[in-house]
Amino acid sequence: MRRRQFNTVMAPVVAIVLFLVSPVQAQDGHAQHPSQVTVSGEGVISTAPDMATVQFAVVESADNPETARENNASASANALNAVRAMGVEEMDIQMQNLQINPMREYDPDRRTYNETGWEATRNLTVTIRNLDELPDLIASIVTNGANRMNSIQYGLDDRADLELEVLRLAVLRAKAKAETMATALGKEIGGIVTLNEHGTSVPRPVMRLEASFDMASAKGAPEPDAYASGQIEIRTSVTAVYFLK
Repeated sequence: MRRRQFNTVMAPVVAIVLFLVSPVQAQDGHAQHPSQVTVSGEGVISTAPDMATVQFAVVESADNPETARENNASASANALNAVRAMGVEEMDIQMQNLQINPMREYDPDRRTYNETGWEATRNLTVTIRNLDELPDLIASIVTNGANRMNSIQYGLDDRADLELEVLRLAVLRAKAKAETMATALGKEIGGIVTLNEHGTSVPRPVMRLEASFDMASAKGAPEPDAYASGQIEIRTSVTAVYFLK
C-alpha cells in the first residue's frame, strides 16, 4: 500500500515541475533567437562624363602588301601627329599592330573568290580628358588619315568619391526601410547583424560611329552637337540585417 501511495503522490509533482520549467525554456529560446529584419537598399547617382575614349582605324589598300603597308604607315603617322598636336599625352594614345590581309571578291559564275588586292589596317585608341576638345579631335584625325571610326566611349576620370557616396546612399536607404518595417510592427531596430555590398555598376555610354564616319572621312566630321554624351549612372546595392527590439 505504501508503494502505491508513493506513486500516486509523485505524479502530480512531476507535472507541476514540468509546467513550471517549460515557460522558462521558452523565454531562453526567444532570447537566443531575437527577431530580425532583412532589407536591401540601392543608391544611384547620375552625372555627366568628363572623358572619352575614341577608337578609330587607318585602312589603306593596294595591289601588293608592301605598297599597302607603306601607304598605311604614312596615313597612320599623319593621324598620330594630328592627335599629338591636340595636346594629348602619350599615355593616352595606344596604337595596335599593323594587320595586312588579302582582299577577295566572290565570282558567282565561277563560284570562287578572286584576289583583288591587299588591305593594311592599324587601329588606334585615344583617350581625351577635355570633352570640349572632342569635336576638334575627331575633325582633325578624320582629315589626317583616319578613315574608319569605330566608337566613342564616355567615362569618368576619377569616380572614387562618387562610388563612396552612392554606397552611403544605399546604406541609408536600407536603414530607412528597416525602420519603416519595425515601426509597422510596433518595434525599433537594434544593432546591425550583417551588411553586405553587391558591387558597383558604372555603365559607360558608347556612341557607335562606324557608318557615319565612313561618310565623314570624305565630308568632314559631324557637328559638335552630334557628340552628346548623356549621363553616366553609378549604381550600387546592399543587403542589411538588423535586430528588432
